[in-house]
Amino acid sequence: MAKAATENTDTADVFAFPAMDAAPFADQFRSFAEQGLAKSKEAYDSMKSSMEDAQKTIETTVETAQAQNAKLSMAAINAMRANTEAGFAHLEKLVGVKSLAEAFEIQSAFVRKQAEMAVDQAKEMQTASKEAVDALSAPVKAATEKAMASVKAA
Repeated sequence: MAKAATENTDTADVFAFPAMDAAPFADQFRSFAEQGLAKSKEAYDSMKSSMEDAQKTIETTVETAQAQNAKLSMAAINAMRANTEAGFAHLEKLVGVKSLAEAFEIQSAFVRKQAEMAVDQAKEMQTASKEAVDALSAPVKAATEKAMASVKAA
Protein backbone atom coordinates (compact mmCIF):
# COMPACT_ATOMS: atom_id res chain seq x y z
CA MET A 1 0.00 0.00 0.00
CA ALA A 2 2.81 2.31 0.63
CA LYS A 3 3.89 1.82 -2.95
CA ALA A 4 0.46 2.93 -4.22
CA ALA A 5 0.63 6.11 -2.19
CA THR A 6 4.01 6.90 -3.69
CA GLU A 7 2.70 6.43 -7.20
CA ASN A 8 -0.17 8.87 -6.55
CA THR A 9 2.16 11.60 -5.37
CA ASP A 10 4.41 11.14 -8.41
CA THR A 11 1.42 11.46 -10.73
CA ALA A 12 0.17 14.50 -8.81
CA ASP A 13 3.54 16.20 -9.24
CA VAL A 14 3.45 15.69 -13.01
CA PHE A 15 0.12 17.52 -13.34
CA ALA A 16 0.84 20.23 -10.81
CA PHE A 17 1.19 23.77 -12.12
CA PRO A 18 4.32 25.57 -11.13
CA ALA A 19 3.73 28.45 -8.76
CA MET A 20 3.19 31.62 -10.73
CA ASP A 21 3.12 35.17 -9.47
CA ALA A 22 0.09 36.90 -11.06
CA ALA A 23 1.02 40.37 -9.77
CA PRO A 24 2.99 41.48 -12.89
CA PHE A 25 0.13 40.40 -15.15
CA ALA A 26 -2.40 42.19 -12.98
CA ASP A 27 -0.27 45.33 -13.05
CA GLN A 28 0.02 45.15 -16.86
CA PHE A 29 -3.70 44.55 -17.24
CA ARG A 30 -4.48 47.45 -14.88
CA SER A 31 -2.12 49.73 -16.83
CA PHE A 32 -3.69 48.67 -20.14
CA ALA A 33 -7.19 49.26 -18.77
CA GLU A 34 -6.24 52.70 -17.42
CA GLN A 35 -4.76 53.68 -20.79
CA GLY A 36 -7.88 52.50 -22.58
CA LEU A 37 -10.07 54.44 -20.16
CA ALA A 38 -7.98 57.59 -20.63
CA LYS A 39 -8.19 57.31 -24.43
CA SER A 40 -11.93 56.67 -24.27
CA LYS A 41 -12.42 59.74 -22.07
CA GLU A 42 -10.30 61.81 -24.45
CA ALA A 43 -12.30 60.61 -27.45
CA TYR A 44 -15.58 61.32 -25.62
CA ASP A 45 -14.44 64.83 -24.70
CA SER A 46 -13.40 65.48 -28.29
CA MET A 47 -16.74 64.18 -29.62
CA LYS A 48 -18.67 66.20 -27.04
CA SER A 49 -16.79 69.35 -28.00
CA SER A 50 -17.43 68.72 -31.69
CA MET A 51 -21.14 68.17 -31.07
CA GLU A 52 -21.39 71.36 -29.03
CA ASP A 53 -19.66 73.27 -31.83
CA ALA A 54 -22.03 71.75 -34.38
CA GLN A 55 -25.03 72.69 -32.24
CA LYS A 56 -23.80 76.29 -31.95
CA THR A 57 -23.26 76.41 -35.71
CA ILE A 58 -26.78 75.16 -36.37
CA GLU A 59 -28.28 77.65 -33.92
CA THR A 60 -26.33 80.51 -35.48
CA THR A 61 -27.32 79.43 -38.97
CA VAL A 62 -31.02 79.21 -38.06
CA GLU A 63 -30.96 82.64 -36.41
CA THR A 64 -29.17 84.11 -39.42
CA ALA A 65 -31.64 82.47 -41.79
CA GLN A 66 -34.55 84.00 -39.91
CA ALA A 67 -32.98 87.46 -39.97
CA GLN A 68 -32.10 87.23 -43.66
CA ASN A 69 -35.57 85.91 -44.50
CA ALA A 70 -37.06 88.96 -42.79
CA LYS A 71 -34.81 91.26 -44.83
CA LEU A 72 -35.74 89.56 -48.10
CA SER A 73 -39.42 89.65 -47.20
CA MET A 74 -39.24 93.36 -46.42
CA ALA A 75 -37.47 94.05 -49.72
CA ALA A 76 -40.20 92.14 -51.58
CA ILE A 77 -42.96 93.94 -49.68
CA ASN A 78 -41.37 97.33 -50.40
CA ALA A 79 -41.14 96.46 -54.11
CA MET A 80 -44.80 95.40 -54.21
CA ARG A 81 -45.82 98.54 -52.34
CA ALA A 82 -43.90 100.77 -54.77
CA ASN A 83 -45.43 98.96 -57.77
CA THR A 84 -48.93 99.25 -56.33
CA GLU A 85 -48.53 102.96 -55.57
CA ALA A 86 -47.16 103.57 -59.07
CA GLY A 87 -50.10 101.66 -60.55
CA PHE A 88 -52.67 103.73 -58.63
CA ALA A 89 -50.89 106.96 -59.53
CA HIS A 90 -50.95 105.89 -63.18
CA LEU A 91 -54.69 105.13 -63.00
CA GLU A 92 -55.35 108.56 -61.45
CA LYS A 93 -53.50 110.19 -64.33
CA LEU A 94 -55.38 108.14 -66.91
CA VAL A 95 -58.72 109.16 -65.41
CA GLY A 96 -57.91 112.83 -66.10
CA VAL A 97 -56.84 112.25 -69.72
CA LYS A 98 -58.35 114.65 -72.27
CA SER A 99 -57.00 113.14 -75.46
CA LEU A 100 -55.77 109.88 -76.91
CA ALA A 101 -52.30 111.35 -77.47
CA GLU A 102 -52.09 112.32 -73.81
CA ALA A 103 -53.13 108.77 -72.81
CA PHE A 104 -50.37 107.29 -75.01
CA GLU A 105 -47.84 109.70 -73.50
CA ILE A 106 -48.88 108.84 -69.93
CA GLN A 107 -48.89 105.14 -70.74
CA SER A 108 -45.42 105.17 -72.32
CA ALA A 109 -43.99 107.18 -69.40
CA PHE A 110 -45.52 104.66 -66.99
CA VAL A 111 -44.06 101.69 -68.88
CA ARG A 112 -40.60 103.33 -68.92
CA LYS A 113 -40.80 104.10 -65.23
CA GLN A 114 -41.98 100.55 -64.42
CA ALA A 115 -39.09 99.08 -66.42
CA GLU A 116 -36.60 101.25 -64.52
CA MET A 117 -38.22 100.32 -61.21
CA ALA A 118 -38.09 96.62 -62.13
CA VAL A 119 -34.35 96.85 -62.85
CA ASP A 120 -33.73 98.71 -59.57
CA GLN A 121 -35.86 96.25 -57.62
CA ALA A 122 -34.06 93.30 -59.21
CA LYS A 123 -30.71 94.80 -58.19
CA GLU A 124 -31.96 95.32 -54.63
CA MET A 125 -33.24 91.72 -54.41
CA GLN A 126 -29.99 90.43 -55.88
CA THR A 127 -27.96 92.38 -53.31
CA ALA A 128 -30.20 91.21 -50.46
CA SER A 129 -30.01 87.60 -51.68
CA LYS A 130 -26.22 87.73 -51.94
CA GLU A 131 -25.99 89.13 -48.40
CA ALA A 132 -28.28 86.34 -47.18
CA VAL A 133 -26.19 83.63 -48.84
CA ASP A 134 -22.96 85.12 -47.48
CA ALA A 135 -24.41 85.41 -43.99
CA LEU A 136 -25.77 81.85 -44.06
CA SER A 137 -22.59 80.31 -45.40
CA ALA A 138 -20.25 82.09 -42.96
CA PRO A 139 -20.95 79.87 -39.89
CA VAL A 140 -20.88 76.69 -41.96
CA LYS A 141 -17.64 77.74 -43.62
CA ALA A 142 -16.05 78.55 -40.26
CA ALA A 143 -17.15 75.21 -38.79
CA THR A 144 -15.84 73.33 -41.82
CA GLU A 145 -12.49 75.08 -41.65
CA LYS A 146 -12.23 74.31 -37.93
CA ALA A 147 -13.08 70.66 -38.53
CA MET A 148 -10.53 70.39 -41.33
CA ALA A 149 -7.87 72.00 -39.14
CA SER A 150 -8.56 69.49 -36.36
CA VAL A 151 -8.37 66.62 -38.85
CA LYS A 152 -5.04 67.88 -40.17
CA ALA A 153 -3.73 68.27 -36.62
CA ALA A 154 -4.69 64.69 -35.75
